[in-house]
Amino acid sequence: MSASMQAIEITSFGGPEVLRLTQRPMPVAAAGEVLLRVHASGVNRPDLLQRAGGYPPPPGVSDIPGLEIAGEIVSGDVQAMAAAGLQVGDMVCALVAGGGYAQFCAAPIPQCLPVPRGMTAVHAASLPETFFTVWSNVFDRGQLKAGETLLIQGGTSGIGVTAIQLAKAFGATVITTAGSDEKCAACIGLGADHAINYRTQDFVEEIARITAKRGVDVILDMVAGDYLAREVRCLAEDGRIVIIAVQGGINSEVNAGLVLRKRLTITGSTLRIRPIAFKGAIATELHANVWPLLESNTVRTVIHAVLPAADAAAAHRMMDEGHHIGKVVLQWEGA
Repeated sequence: MSASMQAIEITSFGGPEVLRLTQRPMPVAAAGEVLLRVHASGVNRPDLLQRAGGYPPPPGVSDIPGLEIAGEIVSGDVQAMAAAGLQVGDMVCALVAGGGYAQFCAAPIPQCLPVPRGMTAVHAASLPETFFTVWSNVFDRGQLKAGETLLIQGGTSGIGVTAIQLAKAFGATVITTAGSDEKCAACIGLGADHAINYRTQDFVEEIARITAKRGVDVILDMVAGDYLAREVRCLAEDGRIVIIAVQGGINSEVNAGLVLRKRLTITGSTLRIRPIAFKGAIATELHANVWPLLESNTVRTVIHAVLPAADAAAAHRMMDEGHHIGKVVLQWEGA
């Protein structure tokens, strides 16, 4: 095996043009890890933030971007692999804290999941970041239950298309927002019960109309900023807002009186810095509860585009423009 590999590096903070194909030393799997020959790497909004200088990797993590991968195990901690039911040659997808835009990547064994039966590596690479995030925030932190109503801000993002399908699969009513009629139609096609074009409709008024003024039980918020005050108005009693991104800014004002009277919960989380044991517990829940849905096509991946890894800049430009529906994936040559 060569001592070096191809990888995509961030040469300086800025636009997509700062991404460059380069040679990097081959990573080595530490105790509790496997080394994967990466077939495909998912592209996510945190990668764009890292490229722009707004989301540095945690201490000790590779500066190479990329939080999700799929590929073949080529080496690793033999005892830990055996305990997890894995071996060299297995195809897995994995959530990583960085280093995913590369031909090889080390991944913690608890954060690896088998590629679902019948699924290609390209499709499997689109799973970890969004499925870990949605499960942790909608179902664990947001406590969404069957019979409740979920509002998803941004239904055609990678997170959005995942949240729509999982919430419906587990018996919730789903309302989404999206930025065009085409995107709203895509949300409905994925199973959403209602889709609101936020460019032409007031989502607060629409939620009141759709729910007969009751409000929704859970809101998955990727915007924050001035959306938060409006979302508080959209919640039913004992409602929960879970913030997972701040695309609208970090400063928000809310009506604290409404929070008190409705007994609301406003919470949020980031996944990248959480310990391996925490992420491993999510992986276990996904394998038990969601992987059967993927293998039966009850829940499916939504891939907007697959690009050669060398075209990472074009993939980021596509994400920046915001016209995509679902995930953008990079495929490594020869994989």
